[in-house]
Amino acid sequence: MGNEPVKSVRVLTPSGMLGAGWDHATIERGIALGADVISIDGGSTDSGPHYLGSATPKTTAKAVARDLRSLFTAAADAGIPVIVGSCGTSGTDRGVDWVAGIAAEVMAEEGLDLPVAKIYSEQNPADLKEHLNAGRVHPLPPLGELRAETLESCTHIVGAMGHEPIVAALRAGAQVVLAGRATDTAVAAAYPLMMGMPAGPTWHAAKIVECGGQCTTNPRAGGVLATIDADGFTIEPLDPTVSCTPITVAAHMLYETVNPFEMREPDGTLDVREARYTALDDRIVRVEGSKFHVAGQYTIKLEGARVTGYETMSFAAIRDPLVLADIDAWADLMRTVIRQRVGQTLGLADGEYAFDLRLYGHNAVLDDLEPESGPPREVGVMLLVNAPDQATATAVAKVANPLMLHLPAPGMDYLPSFAFASSPAEVERGAAYEFVLNHVVDCDDPLSLFRIELGENTRA
Repeated sequence: MGNEPVKSVRVLTPSGMLGAGWDHATIERGIALGADVISIDGGSTDSGPHYLGSATPKTTAKAVARDLRSLFTAAADAGIPVIVGSCGTSGTDRGVDWVAGIAAEVMAEEGLDLPVAKIYSEQNPADLKEHLNAGRVHPLPPLGELRAETLESCTHIVGAMGHEPIVAALRAGAQVVLAGRATDTAVAAAYPLMMGMPAGPTWHAAKIVECGGQCTTNPRAGGVLATIDADGFTIEPLDPTVSCTPITVAAHMLYETVNPFEMREPDGTLDVREARYTALDDRIVRVEGSKFHVAGQYTIKLEGARVTGYETMSFAAIRDPLVLADIDAWADLMRTVIRQRVGQTLGLADGEYAFDLRLYGHNAVLDDLEPESGPPREVGVMLLVNAPDQATATAVAKVANPLMLHLPAPGMDYLPSFAFASSPAEVERGAAYEFVLNHVVDCDDPLSLFRIELGENTRA
């Protein structure tokens, strides 16, 4: 990588998520524009706790292979690194190994031999309890103080790494870095920071490119290229028919942030209060004035999920105008009758199971905030049952089956008929999970919670 200081670093981000797909021509254009590194996020918590709790990916292996093939062939020709963060959706050790296995297959098929580093971010509850007992674990709102039993209840716990483990892997000679759970921005910030780019512009650029083309006028058209230098950064779309504007770029600081002017990373806080967004032409935006304040304490955020029970779902569609005239009254009656029938038939009290009745087409999304009034034209009724075991959840759903098909509204003197979406009506969803960790660990060493495994072509 040389010892001479560089004046700028170009980061190519093809998409907001590995496995989402893109036109390979946009990758070729980014390489032609001088990309120094390719970075892409491989996961998120956006899709809920199931993927962390079960350590399974939300993407299919073929989609990931297709995207890695596009990246590896381009990176091999250009001699630049590829960095993937939060592998396997949630960044578990199993997720890293899953992506690594696909990467090995793709490279074998393409005749490539790129040095690979795997960074594991999964945490051992016993080790975390030591940190907890030493007073190094702190809650983030809205959670309270962490209890050791909560750590023990998690099926999987990961720590969200900053840029330092990725930099360590690159310095060891890796051309492909497959990282466990990482902050979305660390994936794009690591290489520029390693090459001496200032923290303010680097972290801000990394935030803007984290979702690929979402900061452009057409998010579906592909990714972006950010060029970071000593005074700021520029950003442009990889699709020549698409534009970045000061508004589309600045607006991305509103995305997934508590404060639109600040964003916390493990080693400090990005501050964009004085950032200036200038259109250089009709496609490219220049950003200057971003700052980064180093924190007094380095922290790693923990994410953990545990099983809350087992779920069975059924879904029926209603178009009967008499029922829909007061669907809320019908739903209240349904809840009452389900509890009565379950108690009579299965002998279960309310605390031994739970269920949710969701009326899609009638306030299922906004609930009491829904501004529209009047009866809906049709409603999809989702019954979601949660119980300590799958058999009980399914038994409750089966007791509710005739009600989901024929329950009359109050005052009706005949049995209406509704329509189930599937046969059988009961769909067993398996274990249900919930997030239970929103805490940080004080760390003196940014690498201490992570494990880096180097391939044969990298050096220790």
